[in-house]
Amino acid sequence: MSGAVAGVDPKVPVELRMPMAASPASVGLAWTLVEQRLLSWGLGEDARYDAHLILAELMANAIAVTPAAGCITVYCRRDVAGIALGVGDPDPGLPHNPAPVTELQPGDLDLRPEHFDDNGGWGLTIVTALAATCGVTPLPDGGKVVWARLKP
Repeated sequence: MSGAVAGVDPKVPVELRMPMAASPASVGLAWTLVEQRLLSWGLGEDARYDAHLILAELMANAIAVTPAAGCITVYCRRDVAGIALGVGDPDPGLPHNPAPVTELQPGDLDLRPEHFDDNGGWGLTIVTALAATCGVTPLPDGGKVVWARLKP
């Protein structure tokens, strides 16, 4: 990577790229490293909170489609357009656009203990709501990076 980014300390790299195990245990480590980078870039608490939610949702989706013992890659980049977070995985399947948000009624959820966590599907809706923009970039090896740009 070359060239300086306006308003960014040249001693602080403008991109963080971290290959990680496709495991829920990686989410906390990724957030710790990304948060330190966001702090070094002067990002405020509210923006870091949004970034945390976005990163957690993107990682959960990537982990879900990656085979056991596989790897994902976490990206955090600052450029003239702002800050983008992304997670790459080896699955070529594109995520589905989130459905429009509707008001849920208690009867819409299956709250039995054995199905309590099966009421998901809100991850990309959360990302879309918190991000200025988001998208998917296919990778040459057949995988993809799902990314979101933080609101300014």
